[in-house]
Amino acid sequence: MGMPAVRRRWTAAEVRALMDETRPTPRYELIDGELLVTPSPRPLHQLAVGALHLLLHAYVHRHRLGAVLLSPADLELEAESIVQPDLFVLPRDAVVPREEWGVVKELLLAVEVLSPSSVRIDRFTKRRFFQRVGVPEYWIVDVDARSVERWTPDDERPELLDDRLSWNPPGAAEPLLVDLPAFFRAVWGESDTDSRFA
Repeated sequence: MGMPAVRRRWTAAEVRALMDETRPTPRYELIDGELLVTPSPRPLHQLAVGALHLLLHAYVHRHRLGAVLLSPADLELEAESIVQPDLFVLPRDAVVPREEWGVVKELLLAVEVLSPSSVRIDRFTKRRFFQRVGVPEYWIVDVDARSVERWTPDDERPELLDDRLSWNPPGAAEPLLVDLPAFFRAVWGESDTDSRFA
């Protein structure tokens, strides 16, 4: 249910061995020695991730900002950590992984779409981690509430967005603008046009 499987300090090597032993693989992550295990997400989660990927990919490609990738991805942004954001953007100068995720050391953006089993992990454990390692923006997308929480490294509280999401990373000539009500209508299948939310 998205909570630690065992109360002890885990190492990255132990978590990788656990991943190798279990197929199909639930999502295993490691932050501050805490093993985080979450089940497969619900279809609505995947629809939101897919729609965000389409938006971000087109924008990042058009502005030559880097690369947009999806989980599963065993990112080790600091020693003895493994995180798998639902969606993330690598900066233009980053090495795009071809064989191993270990080459990824920084992100422009990390995005999590909430699932009932991941609320505590996404809002607290992972949010604090992404702030600590200096990810410029961390979005928590709540499909049920039809809102996005935006966090930056120094924030004590999120910016809560339910009308429009604007992202203007360094190097972009113009911001990405997302009409959130239209986005969530498309995710929920209330609209037959999913291309009009940007």
